[in-house]
Amino acid sequence: MSDINEKLKKLKIVIPNPPAPVGNYVAYNIIGKVVYISGQLPIDSNGKLIKGTINNDLDLNKGYEAAKLCMLNAIGHLQKATGDLNKVKKCIKIIGYINSNEEFEKHPMVLNTASDLLVNIFGEKGKHTRAVIGVKSLPLGAMIEIESLFEIN
Repeated sequence: MSDINEKLKKLKIVIPNPPAPVGNYVAYNIIGKVVYISGQLPIDSNGKLIKGTINNDLDLNKGYEAAKLCMLNAIGHLQKATGDLNKVKKCIKIIGYINSNEEFEKHPMVLNTASDLLVNIFGEKGKHTRAVIGVKSLPLGAMIEIESLFEIN
């Protein structure tokens, strides 16, 4: 068993079979040693999407859950792209888009869930740069969308 698989087992994290793209695009592209993963929505293994606007009709805990689902789906595509998560050399960057109202200011706290997940799984290789942006709407009414870039061996 590989190091990442052992860590996932210890953390009781199951990497999902991620959802397919909802349009005319691909879930990921590999260019050189970089995997570009399209924005992932908070869709669970049953196909249920977490929808809504933070600070209006959904609370922070729902935001944390949504950010985790987005990142797990991104890692699922990363696993498909590489065939083995041990090939990940570094998470380069994540960008989070959070469906929020103009009064909401806790965007970084919500995205921390995704950042923490990456560091818990990949250790130092999971540390990354990032941006978090509040928006008025997202595809399919999603609460969060996260795109990511990874360097692979």
